[in-house]
Amino acid sequence: MEMNGEYLLKASREDVWAALNDAEVLKACIPGCEELNKESDTKFNAIAVQKIGPVKAKFKGEVELEDLNPPESYRIVGAGNGGIAGFAKGSASVVLEDAEEGTLLKYEVDASIGGKLAQLGQRLVKSTSAKLADKFFDAFAAQFSDDEEGEEVA
Repeated sequence: MEMNGEYLLKASREDVWAALNDAEVLKACIPGCEELNKESDTKFNAIAVQKIGPVKAKFKGEVELEDLNPPESYRIVGAGNGGIAGFAKGSASVVLEDAEEGTLLKYEVDASIGGKLAQLGQRLVKSTSAKLADKFFDAFAAQFSDDEEGEEVA
């Protein structure tokens, strides 16, 4: 499953980069996140509860940051296990570009799932994944402004 999008954030590229690497900011933005621990500058452990259709699961996983090019881009690679519900794994490339009104954040995600989750159907899984991404970026954008959210541009 592939997804991509762009968000205009009303903050400098350096501030957005710092937030993308701050475990507390990420924990507050990730829907269902119960724990997010920074193990090193490039590795995080996470626990998140997600409901996709009739399946609700607690996922435990690791995320690693690769190909770091501060404050412009990085690649996130991760995998999570939801027990009987199944697993999810994937990667995301994130690029930050200066924009007139702040920073343009572009992302491309490539993910796969297995177990019960894979039996739900790609349309439901993709729809839920898109909603989770929107929730994340709305919460992430709110970190930079008290009264305005980021603007999805694609």
